[in-house]
Amino acid sequence: MSLAANSRQFVIKFIFIGVALTILIRLLFLQLFEDKYKVMANDIAIFRKVVYPPRGVIVDIKGKTMCFNEVVYDLMVTPTKVSRDLDTLALCNALGFDRETFDKTLLKTRIKNGNMRQSVFIDQLSAEQTARFKENMFLFNGFELIERSIRSYPNASAGIFMGYIGEVSPRMLEKPRFASYRQGDYAGMNGLELSYEEVLRGQRGVYYFERDNFNRPRESYKRGALDTPALAGKTLQLYVDAEMQMYAEKLMANKIGSVVAIDPSTGGILTLVSSPSFDPNLLKGRERARNFSHLFADAKRPLFNRATQAAYNPGSTLKPVTGLVALDVGAITPSFGYPCGGGYYSCGRRIGCTHSGGGHAANLRVALANSCNAYFVHIFRLIEDAKKWGSTKNGLQAWTQYMYNFGFGHPTGVDIPYEGKGLVPDTALYNKMYRGSWNSCTNLFVGMGQGEIALTPLQLANAMCIIANKGFYYTPHFVRAIDNNPNDTLLKKFKIKHSPLPHTPDTMFSIIGKGMQDVVERGTGRVALLPGIEICAKTGTVENKAVVHGQAMKMKDHSVFVAYAPRENPKIAIAVIVENAGYGATWAGPVASLLIEKHLKGKIADNRKHLEEKLYNAKLINPYLYAIDSAQKKKDRMLWEMKVEKKRVEDSIDRARDSVVIRRWFEKRLGRKLPDIVK
Repeated sequence: MSLAANSRQFVIKFIFIGVALTILIRLLFLQLFEDKYKVMANDIAIFRKVVYPPRGVIVDIKGKTMCFNEVVYDLMVTPTKVSRDLDTLALCNALGFDRETFDKTLLKTRIKNGNMRQSVFIDQLSAEQTARFKENMFLFNGFELIERSIRSYPNASAGIFMGYIGEVSPRMLEKPRFASYRQGDYAGMNGLELSYEEVLRGQRGVYYFERDNFNRPRESYKRGALDTPALAGKTLQLYVDAEMQMYAEKLMANKIGSVVAIDPSTGGILTLVSSPSFDPNLLKGRERARNFSHLFADAKRPLFNRATQAAYNPGSTLKPVTGLVALDVGAITPSFGYPCGGGYYSCGRRIGCTHSGGGHAANLRVALANSCNAYFVHIFRLIEDAKKWGSTKNGLQAWTQYMYNFGFGHPTGVDIPYEGKGLVPDTALYNKMYRGSWNSCTNLFVGMGQGEIALTPLQLANAMCIIANKGFYYTPHFVRAIDNNPNDTLLKKFKIKHSPLPHTPDTMFSIIGKGMQDVVERGTGRVALLPGIEICAKTGTVENKAVVHGQAMKMKDHSVFVAYAPRENPKIAIAVIVENAGYGATWAGPVASLLIEKHLKGKIADNRKHLEEKLYNAKLINPYLYAIDSAQKKKDRMLWEMKVEKKRVEDSIDRARDSVVIRRWFEKRLGRKLPDIVK
């Protein structure tokens, strides 16, 4: 045999011996030196206790608690650890169960999560059940109490942005964000609870205890050397004023619509209302699923966040933005006037105005105060047809870019999930609608906030921040500080200043601001007039159509109002929409005016209390429209529930068939046949 062949044999033998030695050394290390694996292998003698930390508290800008924790206990079971001699009768008595219910629940747990995995047997035990179980818990091998915290809300408000928590689903566990979770854990499902889940969750703790000869956990194992302490979640401090939030929801009661109020100097959201609202306490505890179903089936859609997801034609509230863009483009000067005699006729059709006398559109400021439709559709055409663009289509794209810079047509980036983006038309949309044949007369309605443009109330409020700040804004957000740290890494993106019109001088914003002040002092928004405060506002009365039985039906207009105050060094910017309510100054205007007064003065003057009473007593929900909508939604819901139930039964049958061996083994251990749970 050659020397080369001997060398190869030696190398191969060396490799096999090396691998074997490596495995033996690793096994020796695990058995003799690695305490962690000794504990896992010695589970009979060591009790492992998982402690779920309390979630972080949420407080308002004044430190008032808006969300706190209540301690509850879940009864967990590991089926493979359930002993043959389990005193089932004693356990049933402690839980208030009968034997059949106990057997069904245990079998469901086995089928759902298997024999080896610890899973929830009963969630959120009552105080009585918890006390009775603790008295004799050492008798119930395989069962364990796990302490958890559930959310509780001192006020029945703010549910739409606070969010709620729920048990993580198998689908959620597949996502990277929930890689460290396990079946039975709870996580934020919506609102701030979801957006700041990692901050609020804290760190789960694990503690090891030695068991005595009665299998009861006693003293800490190795004096706690292997324990992982539980760390409570961090506190979120919001810009929201809890008192103002409750007041806003009260003003919007029995109305469909929304309110968004922002501090322009920070981008902090002071109030956000989606009406009808709901009590966040409904989405906690054992009744959460049932209450969620009722809220979901409600035709008025209380779970739908109208403030961030609903998109409306802005109507005349877009006119200040149209004026700003026209000034920036150079299409007009502040002194530009239009000889409106009550309507616009230049495109072969009449677009009516609310004023017919001469001089109501003598310049930009006067046109804003009188909300002249003819003036703003005309200057929109001047923007679109400006020679500097080269063509009308290029002009529309330039206008579209301006709208995007204002935060329209895309999410603003607010720190709650599922924000809508609204709609800003571009050349692609009109080419599709009109097969490429269109001009500035085709889409002139956009200049007065109608037609193909749709904005969310949050976008409208943010636009008011831009005008109030004379050209910049901060991304709207709720959280002011995390654990009293306003400079936390997660909040850095909200400190960035955005300037959509970087080259526009302050004087142009001042002209728009003074025109909006005129709206309040001598124009369409006099309902918002407050002594000693310069309020800048714009009313909007938005045409509204609904589809009923497949037919477009003219409904009552939406009432829209936007404002900021004071004009210099503004403290609040606000947008209010009340659906199917008529003129902007009739309903949305009083809501905005009272909230501005509440924020700036802390109380409502006696001579304005009548506005409160008017809003408190108003019932503006269209019963006919929502009765039809409700009937359709109930029908859709029934069909959906039938499909879900059919799928659930099919899945249950499949799981039951797959678990025949487990079922027979369990029946053999119990010495009797188990009742069927799938018919």
